[in-house]
Amino acid sequence: MPRRPRDPGVPSSPTEYFGAELRARRELAQLSRPQLADKLGYSPQWIGQIESGRCAPSEDFAKDCDSFFSANGTFHRIWGWMQELGKLQVLPPGFDDFIQKEAEAEVMYIFETMVITGLFQTPEYAYEVVKSDKTDEAARQLVRTRMDRQEILKREDPPHVVAIFDESAIRRPIGGREILKGQVQHLMDLAVLHHVTLQIVPETKGAYAGLLGAFTIMSFRNDPDIVHLDGHVGAQLVDHPDAVRMYGVRFDLIRGAAMSADASLDRLGMILEDQ
Repeated sequence: MPRRPRDPGVPSSPTEYFGAELRARRELAQLSRPQLADKLGYSPQWIGQIESGRCAPSEDFAKDCDSFFSANGTFHRIWGWMQELGKLQVLPPGFDDFIQKEAEAEVMYIFETMVITGLFQTPEYAYEVVKSDKTDEAARQLVRTRMDRQEILKREDPPHVVAIFDESAIRRPIGGREILKGQVQHLMDLAVLHHVTLQIVPETKGAYAGLLGAFTIMSFRNDPDIVHLDGHVGAQLVDHPDAVRMYGVRFDLIRGAAMSADASLDRLGMILEDQ
């Protein structure tokens, strides 16, 4: 069945909604675009692009509109809506569900084989990880999302995180020497926090249970544990009790192959000196 054409007068995105609201208030105030532009300190062309939905407004512009029209925060709320929707649009399929669960978890058991986990990444390292197949703006949006996720580690009641890394993940020269040095130092800073336990499986270790790939187990106060698996094109949450139980056993086996937390911190110091 053919789709019904969209009414051109109905906004289809937060950007268009912002523009429609701006135009309505400007016309209600009986101002031309040049007149409004003069009062706000922007060009008439910029006002026109925003009203048409071709350009997204800045946060400062939204606040200026709220102040001028006495809009009680309406424009800034629309701007905030745009930011949240933008985050969801650049996230891989299924990843927004993982972020919600991550924010609710009381304990996380993380195992990584190839890169530092996103929850522990510096902005510079994160950008290098995500930039390969994305536009610069999309990559930077993903980095901002990743940094927002890390706020859970600064809460008054942060989750306890047990993170185990294959040593090769830490030594991989992502972004070059300076970026890697900053990342390793960041890991050392995290490793001494009371709610973070960090361990490393040394490069000298032969075959062990972690060779099959990375995963994260999340435990909650009132809900069953779930497992997060990160893929090339999306994320998957596993909640079948038998599968979750097997991942728990595998994590225990991986932890048995890892160095102690103190020895792992010493190893991080050695890696930092090697850079």
